[in-house]
Amino acid sequence: QLVESGGGLVQPGGSLSLSCAASGRTLSSYVMGWFRQGPGKEREFVAAIKWSGGSTYSADSVKGRFTISRDNAKNTVYLQVNSLKPEDTAVYYCAARGTRVAVTADKYPYWGQGTQVTVSS
Repeated sequence: QLVESGGGLVQPGGSLSLSCAASGRTLSSYVMGWFRQGPGKEREFVAAIKWSGGSTYSADSVKGRFTISRDNAKNTVYLQVNSLKPEDTAVYYCAARGTRVAVTADKYPYWGQGTQVTVSS
C-alpha cells in the first residue's frame, strides 16, 4: 500500500514536501515514481528513483525545481517541490514497479491515492 501526503495550497514560488509511505513490503527491489495529473490532462511522469542505489530521473519540466529522495529506514519516498508555478497544479501520485525505470504510467502496477497540490495566489 502506498499513501501520499503533504499536498496543499501554496503561492507561486512556494515549496512543498510530498511523502509517499509504503507498507506491506520493503521497497529494496523497486523503482518508485512520482506522477501528476492536472485538470483535463493526462497523467505525466515527474520523477523516479531506484530504491537500490538511489539513481534518480526527472522530467525536463521539473529539473532544478523538484527533487526525489528516499528514506530506507522509513520505507518512504519524498518529492521536494520548489519554485512552484500555477502549471504545477495537479494531483500528485506515487507509484511502484519492478527494477527498471519507466516514464509512462501504464508501466507502474502499484499506485497511491494521490495528494492535491494547488499553486495559486
